[in-house]
Amino acid sequence: MTKEAARKAAFAARRNAHAAGAGQGAACDHLTRALRAFGPAPLAGYMPIRTELDPIPAMAAHRGPVAVPVVTAPGAPLEFHRWHPDMPMEPGAFGAPVPQIAERITPRVLIVPLLAFDRRGFRLGYGGGFYDRTLEALRRAGPVTAIGFAFAAQEIPVVPTEPTDQPLDLIVTENGVLVPAQA
Repeated sequence: MTKEAARKAAFAARRNAHAAGAGQGAACDHLTRALRAFGPAPLAGYMPIRTELDPIPAMAAHRGPVAVPVVTAPGAPLEFHRWHPDMPMEPGAFGAPVPQIAERITPRVLIVPLLAFDRRGFRLGYGGGFYDRTLEALRRAGPVTAIGFAFAAQEIPVVPTEPTDQPLDLIVTENGVLVPAQA
Protein backbone atom coordinates (compact mmCIF):
# COMPACT_ATOMS: atom_id res chain seq x y z
CA MET A 1 0.00 0.00 0.00
CA THR A 2 1.32 3.46 -0.85
CA LYS A 3 1.45 6.17 1.78
CA GLU A 4 -1.19 8.18 -0.07
CA ALA A 5 -3.63 5.24 -0.17
CA ALA A 6 -2.87 4.50 3.49
CA ARG A 7 -3.54 8.16 4.40
CA LYS A 8 -6.92 8.12 2.68
CA ALA A 9 -7.99 4.96 4.53
CA ALA A 10 -6.55 6.26 7.81
CA PHE A 11 -8.42 9.57 7.57
CA ALA A 12 -11.65 7.61 7.15
CA ALA A 13 -10.90 5.28 10.09
CA ARG A 14 -10.05 8.20 12.37
CA ARG A 15 -13.10 10.19 11.25
CA ASN A 16 -15.35 7.21 12.01
CA ALA A 17 -13.77 6.64 15.44
CA HIS A 18 -14.08 10.35 16.26
CA ALA A 19 -17.72 10.45 15.10
CA ALA A 20 -18.56 7.43 17.27
CA GLY A 21 -17.58 9.56 20.25
CA ALA A 22 -16.08 6.68 22.18
CA GLY A 23 -12.51 6.61 23.30
CA GLN A 24 -11.55 10.23 23.92
CA GLY A 25 -11.92 10.11 27.72
CA ALA A 26 -10.30 6.70 28.16
CA ALA A 27 -7.43 7.57 25.80
CA CYS A 28 -6.72 10.81 27.66
CA ASP A 29 -6.82 8.98 31.02
CA HIS A 30 -4.27 6.45 29.73
CA LEU A 31 -2.10 9.28 28.39
CA THR A 32 -2.20 11.17 31.70
CA ARG A 33 -1.10 8.04 33.57
CA ALA A 34 1.64 7.27 31.03
CA LEU A 35 3.04 10.80 31.33
CA ARG A 36 3.46 10.43 35.12
CA ALA A 37 6.44 8.15 34.46
CA PHE A 38 8.31 11.12 32.98
CA GLY A 39 7.94 13.33 36.06
CA PRO A 40 8.64 17.00 35.33
CA ALA A 41 10.46 16.39 32.01
CA PRO A 42 9.67 19.06 29.39
CA LEU A 43 6.67 17.88 27.38
CA ALA A 44 5.42 18.84 23.93
CA GLY A 45 1.78 18.14 23.18
CA TYR A 46 -0.33 19.53 20.35
CA MET A 47 -3.48 21.50 19.73
CA PRO A 48 -5.90 19.05 18.08
CA ILE A 49 -7.19 19.75 14.60
CA ARG A 50 -9.68 17.92 12.43
CA THR A 51 -10.57 14.62 14.12
CA GLU A 52 -7.39 14.17 16.20
CA LEU A 53 -7.70 12.96 19.77
CA ASP A 54 -7.46 15.84 22.23
CA PRO A 55 -4.41 15.61 24.54
CA ILE A 56 -5.04 18.96 26.27
CA PRO A 57 -6.33 17.53 29.60
CA ALA A 58 -3.20 15.35 29.89
CA MET A 59 -0.99 18.30 28.94
CA ALA A 60 -2.64 20.49 31.59
CA ALA A 61 -2.08 17.80 34.25
CA HIS A 62 1.66 17.45 33.48
CA ARG A 63 3.93 18.54 36.35
CA GLY A 64 6.69 20.01 34.19
CA PRO A 65 6.89 22.62 31.44
CA VAL A 66 4.59 22.04 28.48
CA ALA A 67 4.93 23.31 24.93
CA VAL A 68 3.07 23.04 21.64
CA PRO A 69 4.54 22.72 18.14
CA VAL A 70 5.02 25.71 15.89
CA VAL A 71 5.67 25.36 12.16
CA THR A 72 8.28 27.96 11.22
CA ALA A 73 8.88 27.04 7.56
CA PRO A 74 8.19 24.22 5.09
CA GLY A 75 10.87 21.55 5.41
CA ALA A 76 12.10 22.83 8.79
CA PRO A 77 11.89 20.96 12.09
CA LEU A 78 9.18 22.12 14.46
CA GLU A 79 9.84 24.60 17.23
CA PHE A 80 8.11 24.17 20.57
CA HIS A 81 6.74 27.16 22.47
CA ARG A 82 5.70 27.14 26.14
CA TRP A 83 1.98 26.62 26.68
CA HIS A 84 -0.42 26.63 29.60
CA PRO A 85 -4.22 26.35 29.51
CA ASP A 86 -4.99 30.04 30.11
CA MET A 87 -2.48 31.66 27.79
CA PRO A 88 -3.48 33.75 24.77
CA MET A 89 -3.24 31.87 21.51
CA GLU A 90 -3.35 32.89 17.86
CA PRO A 91 -3.90 30.99 14.61
CA GLY A 92 -0.89 29.02 13.44
CA ALA A 93 -0.05 26.94 10.41
CA PHE A 94 -2.59 24.29 9.37
CA GLY A 95 -5.22 25.79 11.71
CA ALA A 96 -3.60 24.77 15.00
CA PRO A 97 -3.42 27.58 17.58
CA VAL A 98 0.02 28.67 18.82
CA PRO A 99 1.02 30.83 21.80
CA GLN A 100 1.03 34.57 21.11
CA ILE A 101 4.29 34.88 23.02
CA ALA A 102 7.09 32.65 21.75
CA GLU A 103 9.15 31.08 24.52
CA ARG A 104 11.07 28.11 23.13
CA ILE A 105 11.31 24.85 25.04
CA THR A 106 13.23 21.72 24.08
CA PRO A 107 10.98 18.78 24.93
CA ARG A 108 12.22 15.40 26.15
CA VAL A 109 8.75 13.83 25.74
CA LEU A 110 6.47 14.43 22.75
CA ILE A 111 2.82 13.55 22.26
CA VAL A 112 2.58 12.98 18.51
CA PRO A 113 -0.61 13.13 16.44
CA LEU A 114 -1.01 10.65 13.63
CA LEU A 115 -3.29 9.17 11.02
CA ALA A 116 -2.26 5.52 11.43
CA PHE A 117 0.21 3.40 13.37
CA ASP A 118 1.46 -0.15 13.41
CA ARG A 119 2.75 -2.42 16.17
CA ARG A 120 6.35 -1.77 15.12
CA GLY A 121 5.90 1.83 16.27
CA PHE A 122 5.77 3.49 12.89
CA ARG A 123 3.27 6.25 12.29
CA LEU A 124 1.65 7.71 9.24
CA GLY A 125 1.36 11.48 9.42
CA TYR A 126 -0.01 14.09 7.06
CA GLY A 127 2.99 13.90 4.74
CA GLY A 128 4.90 17.06 5.60
CA GLY A 129 7.66 15.24 7.48
CA PHE A 130 7.65 17.78 10.33
CA TYR A 131 7.67 15.24 13.16
CA ASP A 132 10.21 12.97 11.45
CA ARG A 133 12.68 15.85 10.98
CA THR A 134 12.02 17.10 14.50
CA LEU A 135 12.42 13.71 16.19
CA GLU A 136 15.61 13.02 14.26
CA ALA A 137 17.13 16.33 15.40
CA LEU A 138 15.98 15.95 19.01
CA ARG A 139 17.27 12.37 19.22
CA ARG A 140 20.69 13.48 17.99
CA ALA A 141 20.82 15.90 20.95
CA GLY A 142 19.77 13.41 23.65
CA PRO A 143 17.12 10.98 24.79
CA VAL A 144 13.58 11.73 23.64
CA THR A 145 10.39 9.72 24.05
CA ALA A 146 7.81 9.96 21.25
CA ILE A 147 4.28 8.94 22.26
CA GLY A 148 1.74 8.41 19.50
CA PHE A 149 -1.81 9.34 20.54
CA ALA A 150 -4.58 7.74 18.53
CA PHE A 151 -7.81 5.80 18.47
CA ALA A 152 -7.29 2.03 18.45
CA ALA A 153 -9.15 2.00 15.12
CA GLN A 154 -6.18 3.83 13.57
CA GLU A 155 -3.96 0.75 13.84
CA ILE A 156 -3.05 -0.84 10.52
CA PRO A 157 -1.01 -4.01 9.90
CA VAL A 158 2.00 -2.24 8.37
CA VAL A 159 2.68 1.46 7.89
CA PRO A 160 4.53 2.07 4.61
CA THR A 161 7.90 3.51 5.63
CA GLU A 162 10.88 5.35 4.21
CA PRO A 163 14.40 5.57 5.67
CA THR A 164 13.66 9.01 7.17
CA ASP A 165 10.61 7.83 9.17
CA GLN A 166 11.14 8.04 12.93
CA PRO A 167 9.49 5.37 15.10
CA LEU A 168 7.37 5.99 18.18
CA ASP A 169 8.45 4.74 21.60
CA LEU A 170 4.89 4.29 22.94
CA ILE A 171 1.40 4.43 21.49
CA VAL A 172 -1.57 5.39 23.64
CA THR A 173 -5.16 4.59 22.65
CA GLU A 174 -8.42 4.21 24.49
CA ASN A 175 -7.43 0.56 25.03
CA GLY A 176 -4.21 1.39 26.88
CA VAL A 177 -0.49 1.80 26.24
CA LEU A 178 1.28 -0.19 23.53
CA VAL A 179 5.05 -0.63 23.61
CA PRO A 180 6.03 -1.20 19.97
CA ALA A 181 8.10 -4.14 18.82
CA GLN A 182 10.72 -2.21 16.83
CA ALA A 183 11.54 -3.81 13.51
